Amino acid sequence: MTLDRVEALSLLDEATKNGCRLASACRELGLHPRTVQRWRQPSAATEDRRRGPTKAPSHQLTAEERRHVVEVATSVEFRNVSPKQIVPKLADRGVYLASESTIYRILWAEKQLQHRERSKAPTGRRRRYRPPPQPSRRPWLFSPTIPHRLPDGYRNWPDTRTSAW
Repeated sequence: MTLDRVEALSLLDEATKNGCRLASACRELGLHPRTVQRWRQPSAATEDRRRGPTKAPSHQLTAEERRHVVEVATSVEFRNVSPKQIVPKLADRGVYLASESTIYRILWAEKQLQHRERSKAPTGRRRRYRPPPQPSRRPWLFSPTIPHRLPDGYRNWPDTRTSAW
């Protein structure tokens, strides 16, 4: 159990020992009483009780078929071609290994998607150094955030509130 659950259960035990009903104590913690009952079951010690599939799908490729797909994809003819192009080329010959998405999944699991050729794998390139931007050495003559101030004597000329320019 997580520490939050343990702490919540201890708080609930203390509240019920002092005479509070479980439902009202659970309401204060934002829990449902059924959740607390489920947490207190002996089988609740494990975190995840989902069962998942009990057996492998019947149409799953065998290890031999997966190995054959990898061999074909890394062969001289197909090593520089994506699975999107491998499947149609094999279909033209009347050969079906697996679907395009299955070939992608198999190559991804074998870490063969990025580079299947015999040549050296590409390396990352260093970026050109760019110095950080420097503040301008010229003082700003006008800033849109600071209101412009007219010299004394020109306060309302031209009337800036009504003029079009």
